[in-house]
Amino acid sequence: MIIDIPENSDFSIHNIPFGIFSTKDRSPRAGVAIGDHILDLVAVGELDVFDFNVAVLEREDLNDFISLGKEITSRVRKKIQYWLKDDTSPLAGKPELFVKQSEAQMHMPVCVGDYTDFYSSIEHATNVGKMFRDPENALLPNWKHIPVGYHGRASSIVVSGQPIHRPKGQTLPKDSDTPVFGPSQRLDFELEMGFVVGKNTDLGESVSTKEAEDYIFGLVLFNDWSARDIQKWEYVPLGPFLAKNFASSISPWIVTLDALEPFRLAGPEQEPKVLPYLEYEGEKNYDINLEVGITPDGGDETTVCHSNFKYMYWNMAQQLAHHTVNGCNIHVGDMMASGTISGKDENSYGSMLELAWMGTKPVKLNDGSERKFINDGDTVTLRGYAQKEAIRVGFGTVSTKVLPAK
Repeated sequence: MIIDIPENSDFSIHNIPFGIFSTKDRSPRAGVAIGDHILDLVAVGELDVFDFNVAVLEREDLNDFISLGKEITSRVRKKIQYWLKDDTSPLAGKPELFVKQSEAQMHMPVCVGDYTDFYSSIEHATNVGKMFRDPENALLPNWKHIPVGYHGRASSIVVSGQPIHRPKGQTLPKDSDTPVFGPSQRLDFELEMGFVVGKNTDLGESVSTKEAEDYIFGLVLFNDWSARDIQKWEYVPLGPFLAKNFASSISPWIVTLDALEPFRLAGPEQEPKVLPYLEYEGEKNYDINLEVGITPDGGDETTVCHSNFKYMYWNMAQQLAHHTVNGCNIHVGDMMASGTISGKDENSYGSMLELAWMGTKPVKLNDGSERKFINDGDTVTLRGYAQKEAIRVGFGTVSTKVLPAK
């Protein structure tokens, strides 16, 4: 190996995720994470080792690189894996090709043209239904027939490390029929994964579950920030609006579907049987360990949730097939989020709404303080990794500090 990779690194030789970084003397550009370092793909391109126009690597997002297609992007990833293991490769003896992650600034990996958020965890949907509706009929009648989703706001998706401000909006106080305006008192995280669209379609075209993975470039960790009090007042009849569109946070490295191949597994049994366009063959869920930590201002982190992407009832192929079945067109860089990922156990719930059960069971942090929702000054960190024997593929983190309302 021509560069040291720490044991249990998220960014092992099996990963090779793509992102956009800059340093004091390097403009924003494409790179891959390897161990504690970043391989500068612009610098590698100057060695004349790639068989495509390397100008796409100098862009401030990966959209044009992804648009080259999986035949090329997968080959780039495999070449890098091979070169890193070969002491005589074009990368050998060239330390200037590598940058320490600690000395780099990460940027949004793609320009997100459109963003859709799904609602695909049956445990999360059931928990929310129990809280807000009839516990005996927690799931709405359409939930097991449709991968429910809504169109979110692409402009407010930010990369890990960028703080957000507590949102303001209308809420309805308890025992009142008149709303008030002010900062949300129930700011929440949502533990999600997001996939990045890797191929365009034309208006009127649809993508089948069989083809869907050709249209998915890779995944990121996704925190779908939510203001529960604003949401409760506004969501009938058209769903979330100001409760969601103020911010979503993503991890900076896109982990390819190729890298996640060893971690495929079968999803939950879907009963009743889905309509033919949602039927699929093979294993479409992924075994990805997920966790969430809360760090008070100046304090230590407390892990509040351990979950897993494998719990998803509706898989990504079904989500994309449903999204496009009516002819809706998609573009490279579009982002589709999974919806909150909750498991069956209380410590696997993927939001404070569920962990503290609407504020009735406060979550105790290591410093002795309690949280019903997220406080100003708190930093929320999502982590994710897949591991099978010696093969580890991770996502790094998406970490976001909450600042007071402006």
